[in-house]
Amino acid sequence: MCPCLSDDADRAADFPYAVESLLPQSGRMVLIDKVLDTGDNHITVELSVRDDGLFSGPDGSVPAWVGMEYMAQAVAAYSGYHRKRRGQPIDLGFLLGTRHYQCSVASFRRGARLTVRVDKIIEAANDMVVFDCRLEGENIRADSKLNLLMPQDSKKFLAGKGL
Repeated sequence: MCPCLSDDADRAADFPYAVESLLPQSGRMVLIDKVLDTGDNHITVELSVRDDGLFSGPDGSVPAWVGMEYMAQAVAAYSGYHRKRRGQPIDLGFLLGTRHYQCSVASFRRGARLTVRVDKIIEAANDMVVFDCRLEGENIRADSKLNLLMPQDSKKFLAGKGL
């Protein structure tokens, strides 16, 4: 576990980095609000479902499939945190797919507070990583496994030099 956090989520205020500094996304595409807890193989983040038109429908709700993006951003925050601690720049990861995304609701209501925990369960030598993901809120639960490619240098990888 990160030495700056304890099991007490109230200690999240002590987290040393702004969420925006951990992600390759910027502006309105940053969907998570804060990091609650992190460790060697996991991170827990919190967010409030926004009605800003980016993903929301006419009633202000957000479709449940956006839960996969919330999970992916939690993975990005995990990666960003560990890259910062090693003195590396924030870099892109690539969501390859998901296995068995299941959500207990069809949409997330505007203002709902959600927590997302991702646990790294497999990391292969070829930069493939699998995370077990859980999203929870009041009467809400979503689960999935995300398959990602997380190269050390995405620019080299995209140029065909990372293969």
